[in-house]
Amino acid sequence: MTDPQDAAPPVIETRGLSKRYRKVTALTECTISVPEGRISGLIGPNGAGKTTLLRVLAGLARPSGGEVAVLGGSPRQDPAFLAEIGFLAQEIPLYRRLSAEDHIAIGAHLNPRWDAASVRQRLNGLNIPLDQAVGTLSGGQRAQVALSLTLAKRPRLLLLDEPVAALDPLARRQFLATLAEAVAAGGLTVVLSSHMVADLERICDHLILLAASRVQLCGDIDTVLAEHRVLVGPRKDTTAIERDHTLVQATHTARQSTLLIRGAGPVIDPAWEAADVGLEELVLGYLGQDAPPALAHLTAVGEDQ
Repeated sequence: MTDPQDAAPPVIETRGLSKRYRKVTALTECTISVPEGRISGLIGPNGAGKTTLLRVLAGLARPSGGEVAVLGGSPRQDPAFLAEIGFLAQEIPLYRRLSAEDHIAIGAHLNPRWDAASVRQRLNGLNIPLDQAVGTLSGGQRAQVALSLTLAKRPRLLLLDEPVAALDPLARRQFLATLAEAVAAGGLTVVLSSHMVADLERICDHLILLAASRVQLCGDIDTVLAEHRVLVGPRKDTTAIERDHTLVQATHTARQSTLLIRGAGPVIDPAWEAADVGLEELVLGYLGQDAPPALAHLTAVGEDQ
């Protein structure tokens, strides 16, 4: 039986999406799909195109090529579309001299489905003062104010551009807990950009991995992990492995090879020992494809130089 959530049209769908800024290519042939109700972790190195992708999805930038659909239509700067979208940039856009209560009042004038009570309830539960200028609050408190105001729009899609990058571990945990509660209440899909794999493991069930302006992976995290394995064995030619699998990354010592592979077929050669792959190992494997081979000169413990 088909899961109703899987049968619903994707909240986000792009095909061959590209974005260029003069001579700089920010996105190249990006194809992604994000089902409804997911928390999708958007991860990649600086300059990979994460912010550009979020801006295109929010209707703040026009694609140079390809197709993009958000909530069944083209992203655009009109009230009907913007009412369905929440976008929170890394710099936490708040008026520093105004209080949270002032921001709540402003939001009520700008948003047709504004839920002021939810902001007050959430911030009171976190012991964040409503009458204090937000510029005097801690970074974690300001992030919670911004998230609560964004959720008060009752958006169907929430786009978050590294909102926890500057927060301490406790503030990050509290922010992500608030986000998880909002998604659990239903009707919300999230794309969360972050450099922190541990945060993504804690909250996300879907992954978009960008590197070199291209999509490397997109799918439910459990499915993506199941498609990959780590092989450890004696240092040898990998041609046989590459006939049946995609070799994502290989690292070698004098006697040993460690391979990250993608593919469901069996590994026949008994010299290779296979193991499941974790999310951090998977992400670093893909991001390390174009990086200098820092491990190439390392030697395993007990091996000769």
